Amino acid sequence: MINKPQNSSRKRAATIHEATFEPRIKKYVLWSGIIILSLTVVGLLLVPVWLIAGRIYINKYYDALYCELTTRALHFRKGILFKTERTIPLDKIQDLTFKEGPVLRYFGLSSLYIETAGQSAQQTSDMILTGIVDAHNFRSLVMDQRDDVTGYQSDTSLGNSNEHELAPILNEINESLKKIENKLAEN
Repeated sequence: MINKPQNSSRKRAATIHEATFEPRIKKYVLWSGIIILSLTVVGLLLVPVWLIAGRIYINKYYDALYCELTTRALHFRKGILFKTERTIPLDKIQDLTFKEGPVLRYFGLSSLYIETAGQSAQQTSDMILTGIVDAHNFRSLVMDQRDDVTGYQSDTSLGNSNEHELAPILNEINESLKKIENKLAEN
């Protein structure tokens, strides 16, 4: 039997940046586990187990973290027991929100909340990346590549000439809205 290549005409997207994660995320996860376990009596009994077995788990978890920005998408992988692998096309990304609370700041970490077109209405993030080295720069890389993919131009890059070209269109839209308002007011 001859194996044919699948979608040989399809080119693989080029890697722009492969993100690395702060080793301090290990301490953050370890202490988060201790705090959560400390909230219950049964959990208190498990703290010594977490201090021993948790370190092994956290090291494997850290080694499994992977995030890559390509020319077309953002790829993310994490987890050991419960694995998560996500690919988000750049044209679907609405926003990357940078968050840094007091606990994250204490550990020198930050989180990037990635919101896609369908998730914004649910008030949740589609993906959360915690502990990326130089998160501000990574956010800029993702947003710039997203803008390249979607053809988006910032208002400053439009220039003054386009403002004059848009004025007649905006006036026409304004007139149409006034007509609609008048018709609604008559009813």
